[in-house]
Amino acid sequence: EARSKLLGMAKGNVLEIGVGTGLNLASYRFGEGGVTSLTLVDISDGMLSQAELRIQKMNIDKSIPIQFVKADATSELVNIFGENKFDSVVDTFSLCVMGNEGAKKCIEEMAGVIKPSGKILLVENTRSSNPLLGSYQDMTASSAANLGGKGCVYNQNVGEMIDKSKGMRLETEESFAAGLFRSFVCTKS
Repeated sequence: EARSKLLGMAKGNVLEIGVGTGLNLASYRFGEGGVTSLTLVDISDGMLSQAELRIQKMNIDKSIPIQFVKADATSELVNIFGENKFDSVVDTFSLCVMGNEGAKKCIEEMAGVIKPSGKILLVENTRSSNPLLGSYQDMTASSAANLGGKGCVYNQNVGEMIDKSKGMRLETEESFAAGLFRSFVCTKS
């Protein structure tokens, strides 16, 4: 629900960070009033190949440009695309695998490439607002990340990272599943 709701807000020239296998692709609205061009970024060639296969199976208007770019979202977005390039920037569940410092850098990279009138749309794992769940996350996050959690630090305070970032302002935040994940709508500050 959170993913579909947020991705329905993406429009214009869209950049998706950490596309992975392309799970978000079916939730975009393509065409007039929706996504008019799409750039998909991942650090892994294998993930980009999976996303490309998924795109090929979809019935997307061929006039909508779709680009696949291998890049490190923590350091290369502004260098590759330039500043103020995208109307929407999307990231779902990848900040946690970048670690705390990488996530902070990625947030600043996203703020650099979004147009002043654009929106940054995030759905992320976060530290729960439930004190018991939050404490459990704090005790287990490092071990879980190292022992099969694919590196995901699932107790990040993404809202705080946004507040402390250079160039991004939080507009709305919505909590799901006892605060275990949240959606964020942000703008350039």
